[in-house]
Amino acid sequence: MAEPKSDIEIARAALKKPIWEIGEGLGIPGEFLEPYGSDKAKISGAYIESLKDRPDGKLILVTAINPTPAGEGKTTTTVGLGDGLNRIGRKTAICLREPSLGPCFGVKGGAAGGGYAQVVPMEDINLHFTGDFHAITSAHNLLSAMIDNHIYWGNELGLDQRRITWRRVMDMNDRALRHVVVSLGGVANGFPREGGFDITVASEVMAILCLSKDLKDLERRLGDIIVGYRRDRTAVTARDLKADGAMAVLLQQAMKPNLVQTLENNPAFVHGGPFANIAHGCNSVVATKTALKLADYVVTEAGFGADLGAEKFFDIKCRKAGLKPAAVVVVATIRALKMNGGVAKDELSRENVAAVEKGCANLGRHVENVKQFGVPAVVAINHFTADTEAEIRAVQDYVASLGAKAILARHWAEGSAGVTELAEEVARIADSGTAQFSPLYGDDMPLFEKIDTVVKRIYRGSEAIADKTVRDELRKWEADGFGKLPVCMAKTQYSFSTDPNLRGAPTGHTVPVREVRLSAGAGFVVAICGEIMTMPGLPKVPSSEKIRLNDEGLIEGLF
Repeated sequence: MAEPKSDIEIARAALKKPIWEIGEGLGIPGEFLEPYGSDKAKISGAYIESLKDRPDGKLILVTAINPTPAGEGKTTTTVGLGDGLNRIGRKTAICLREPSLGPCFGVKGGAAGGGYAQVVPMEDINLHFTGDFHAITSAHNLLSAMIDNHIYWGNELGLDQRRITWRRVMDMNDRALRHVVVSLGGVANGFPREGGFDITVASEVMAILCLSKDLKDLERRLGDIIVGYRRDRTAVTARDLKADGAMAVLLQQAMKPNLVQTLENNPAFVHGGPFANIAHGCNSVVATKTALKLADYVVTEAGFGADLGAEKFFDIKCRKAGLKPAAVVVVATIRALKMNGGVAKDELSRENVAAVEKGCANLGRHVENVKQFGVPAVVAINHFTADTEAEIRAVQDYVASLGAKAILARHWAEGSAGVTELAEEVARIADSGTAQFSPLYGDDMPLFEKIDTVVKRIYRGSEAIADKTVRDELRKWEADGFGKLPVCMAKTQYSFSTDPNLRGAPTGHTVPVREVRLSAGAGFVVAICGEIMTMPGLPKVPSSEKIRLNDEGLIEGLF
């Protein structure tokens, strides 16, 4: 039999253990696992509740430089590091987000790791998995239906149709749905109004599920969702519409964390999936907290570069859930650093130490930013075959000048055997107890100052700018009691600025805030910066054109 070469071939050749054996390794009795087939399961809420008095393990965040077409490999490194820590005798679990169908059929083609550092079953995880995203989509759109139904039957709550803020969602990239008109077709269909769709991973319901500590907290947060305003500008909530109970029912099973395994049969919690450029970009609090009770080390990832995912992990997830990370891994590739240094994609295979050194400014900015939160960092150089010794040494020397280490990691090609040096260093940092975590800003800072603080300290811009309507909206929310909420920056992932083509480590740029949205249920204020879209579109040649079933009924094209 030929040696498997593609990610999907490697995943398909994996020798998976029955999921109850993976659960046994964590000490989970079989009766508390709710299997979806033999290789994936949900963990019961009753068992999770029974863990509350156990001590927590050490939490390790994997983040990265700004993404480029050259690739960084954050999820792959998360999986590889988890396997590496288990290889050196540290009881470790990993926590990942579930992939969205939008990118799977759009740009990425899959998001479950790569090479010999993957979670399996890869096809299931990338597609419908255990149905969590469908449940979130249904719960979100139930509320949408109840809004229009309430207006149709007399609008007792006095909801102003011009001030309805709740949009519909679907888990697919579809630019044609960004702006729509609903209720056309005459009296029987209701009152026409403008609306639109976001992608499911941008839904406040997704954020709520990922930040809720249990079902009771979930229902409370769902009830707090603001769907729109009356003519006197008072808010109308999902609780006012009596939608919160039914939404919670739809999400009851989705709230339970999913347990799967890596290629090396180590435990992986894959649960929730908010995007980091338009939402908070972290897996669920309940999955992370459950893993911390069951393992001595938990490796998790936050989406895109550290300016987005890591900042939100610290300022939103850790703040709200009381988490205290012990170490951070910043992932970079020589290829991506060369792109940040100005090299074109088709020239990346050629040695160019000068471009690597120039591109290191982006890496250095992220390392410095992580340290602002009081958490020590190590750099993982995710290895590609074209990397040269001189290029690798340039990165290591640069990172050493920042007071940190850069370690070459070969997990894609070698699995845990290629990442033991990184695992040893991460364990050493986590065990040292040197982390003194603190969020970037305090709860009492005014909302616009919080936005401006992120712009100045993380993006290194000169200031955040916004017109009077945006500032007035923020002041109104402060007056209504929402001033203590953190901010969730919606911004391009490709740059520290709002210009996706401005790579490296720019300074002095302004960051325009063109819109703000109050996510009262999730517990944050979204600041939409620049031209970021909450419903992506498909590229000219989407991955969906290559995804198909072959003659054996097996899936092709998912990497």
